[in-house]
Amino acid sequence: MGLQILPLALQRKLCYYTYNKYNERSRVKKMIVKIDFNSDEALYMQLRNQIIIGIATDTIREGDVLPSVRSLADTIGINMHTVNKAYTVLRQEGFVKLDRRRGAVIAVDFDKMRAMEELMSDMKVILAKAACKNISRKEIYDLVDTVMDQFGCPEKEQDWED
Repeated sequence: MGLQILPLALQRKLCYYTYNKYNERSRVKKMIVKIDFNSDEALYMQLRNQIIIGIATDTIREGDVLPSVRSLADTIGINMHTVNKAYTVLRQEGFVKLDRRRGAVIAVDFDKMRAMEELMSDMKVILAKAACKNISRKEIYDLVDTVMDQFGCPEKEQDWED
């Protein structure tokens, strides 16, 4: 049936929108998308990041259809080109496929080598910021474990095999 978007709240230009996904048993799964119009981060990147988090937390799954560009733009109150850019970036990064009849469909491309290279590039900046703020390796490892646990990746260091 796809995903439906409903406005949840609007406070000080911080918008929350809910994706309601109806599964085969008519239970509703919700994904909250947070868009901060005061943020320095581009709106299309905020939307992209929220969708990636939805995939990682299994709120949105392979084969789910994202709202149409027009529908999402109207609901959030942003330009259609902004939503289109977010969907295009997600397609380029291997998270969605664009289908003429269905629109943007979650289709995760599991190119692990490419993903590892992108992750390394992103992490260099994040870890450089952490180093500037005197955050220790232990604190970073703990943060990584916390975040990965949120995404359903319970594997801990003692379980690793070299």
